[in-house]
Amino acid sequence: MSVILGIDIGGTTTKIVGLTPDGGVLSALRVRAEDPITSLYGALGSYLNQNRLALGDVARVVLTGVGASYVQGDIYSLPTCQVDEFSASGMGALALSGQERAVVATMGTGTAFLWAEHSGAVRHLCGSGIGGGTLGGLCRKLVGMERFGQIKKLAEHGDLSQVDLTIQDIAQNPAATLDPSLTAANFGNLAEDASPADIAAGAVNLVLQAIGTMTVLACQCCDCKTVVLTGAMTTLSQVQANFENFERLYGIHYIIPEKATYATAIGAGLYSLAQKEA
Repeated sequence: MSVILGIDIGGTTTKIVGLTPDGGVLSALRVRAEDPITSLYGALGSYLNQNRLALGDVARVVLTGVGASYVQGDIYSLPTCQVDEFSASGMGALALSGQERAVVATMGTGTAFLWAEHSGAVRHLCGSGIGGGTLGGLCRKLVGMERFGQIKKLAEHGDLSQVDLTIQDIAQNPAATLDPSLTAANFGNLAEDASPADIAAGAVNLVLQAIGTMTVLACQCCDCKTVVLTGAMTTLSQVQANFENFERLYGIHYIIPEKATYATAIGAGLYSLAQKEA
């Protein structure tokens, strides 16, 4: 077997994906650790063990993400190269979504907004400090939780009416283009008896809506109506409803591809394959 390992070393987690020489995805794994080097080697060891692979089965290792800069030289004497995160994210998003061109929002610790084309051209439009790190920090302070999985489960049981102010709360006759149930102010109607689940749901809503607003601006910048969403935050149950609202309001088509969490790791492997063929 000849496997290409795409590894996305993030701020708090590492995602690793195995690809066949023709670009097919074998399996994927996500590992959390306190520092990028520990996360990298932990993810690599776990991946090899779970998939019953030996080092000799690995053709090369392709690194990307903010933590890749901490890695020097080859890993375990395996051929190792690095791909810049924006190129990897853009290529992975287009490959998973089947699009020729799109705005890509990579929702990691923060959020990057990219313009990607099938030709391989990827342009960084802008970035935001609002992302999974924001959600974790807010929830650590507000409800005593910072682990993504815990926040995700808690927020699913929250009631946003206990936290957010909606358009119908402040306007008797809102504009015809606005759904009265839409958010007018995040945390603008916080009840004294709001539960931890309510507050977690409000924090999720705030982060997703901030990202959604920025995707609208990015689309206007690129004269585009398609956005591909990637990153672990795409697994939040509130994602679908939030971006459906943006779709109705602005006519933008949002795509959350399968394996969206691993788009950057997949893109790194695919980028290296494309470079080798060229």
